[in-house]
Amino acid sequence: MVALAVALGVGRFAFTPLLPLMLHAGALDLRAGGLLASANYAGYFIGALTCAFVPVEHARMVRAGLVSTVVLTLLMGVTHRFPVWVAVRFVAGVVSAWTFVFASQWGLAWLSRLGAPAWGGVIYTGPGVGIVVTGLIVSATASQGAPFGWILFGILCAVATVCVWRTIAPPGRGAGRAGAASASVSRAAAATRPASARPHAGMSTAMPMSDSERRMQSIWLVVLYGMPGFGYIITATFLPVIARHALPGSNWPDLFWPMFGAALIPGSMFAARLPMRWDNRMLLAGCYVVQAIGIALGIVLPTAEGFAIGSVLIGLPFTAITLFAMREARRLHGEHAAGLMGYATAAYGVGQIAGPLVAAPIAARVGSFAPALWLAALVLIVGAAGLIVLAIKSRRGE
Repeated sequence: MVALAVALGVGRFAFTPLLPLMLHAGALDLRAGGLLASANYAGYFIGALTCAFVPVEHARMVRAGLVSTVVLTLLMGVTHRFPVWVAVRFVAGVVSAWTFVFASQWGLAWLSRLGAPAWGGVIYTGPGVGIVVTGLIVSATASQGAPFGWILFGILCAVATVCVWRTIAPPGRGAGRAGAASASVSRAAAATRPASARPHAGMSTAMPMSDSERRMQSIWLVVLYGMPGFGYIITATFLPVIARHALPGSNWPDLFWPMFGAALIPGSMFAARLPMRWDNRMLLAGCYVVQAIGIALGIVLPTAEGFAIGSVLIGLPFTAITLFAMREARRLHGEHAAGLMGYATAAYGVGQIAGPLVAAPIAARVGSFAPALWLAALVLIVGAAGLIVLAIKSRRGE
């Protein structure tokens, strides 16, 4: 949870609440802000795409990702040249993807050995914790400017990294008392649990499938998981800017982003408690629809109430989408799912790259994000329909 709070909640999403401060200070304009966002998401795409080819043990990669996030976050506060910012945000995206995939595989594998897959929801509350903390800090310290925010976030990331360093220990190095205790519990759980009750985390009951069927389902998972990347990212990048434009002079715009982050925490926990036998694809489809409704609310009801409810609806299924997709990857490939997780995350990254590049020019030209947001909602609905069709055909054995 802490690793994802640092790598995603700060490494990726701290830019969202700080963007209005950077715009107000004249450090960049809206188009440049969209370019910085897309540079980060392009790095995320490259990082996700290369996960399958990175021959590094999971815990070592997570540790390296945490340290890198600290350094890159601090760099955003001490440098002021736009080309340097682009490079830093790109590398931060690569690091975020690597840390996300390897931390997910590390955490879910441990929970599988412990016989506690429902705790996977705790892992994916991490981004929400990071978003809430960064959003509230920016709201409270806005007068200090964006550089102060970046440096403060870098320091907070360093403290968080120190706190979990011994727990996330490579094999053979030991993980302190907590690691030894976890290993003991794991062995005891494995010894007392019947073999029939030891599925991989996220594996639902399913008929055996052929290699070709597994390959086809993997391909469709990658394609359809990419759609919410585009669907949510416009709101996730520009929400404070959109809200400030719709509610000039209001104090509410600074709070919608923390609302988004706060909503994904119970959303992730609730998602993890759903029965493991439920079809991950149908759960993903439901999440897509909820996010589409949240996006539409911000367009048709551009008030404090509309943005608040919309932020909650977009945030609730945010990490639940990731949890269900990673579970589906593990259902298909078990302990060797890191490659599929990486490819799926890469597809998600493609959508994220496209979102700001589409939205920022449209908003700059027409003075509104509404057309791009409608397109995002439509993409989510199409993705939901595709997942439903895939699940139905799979059950029929087609």
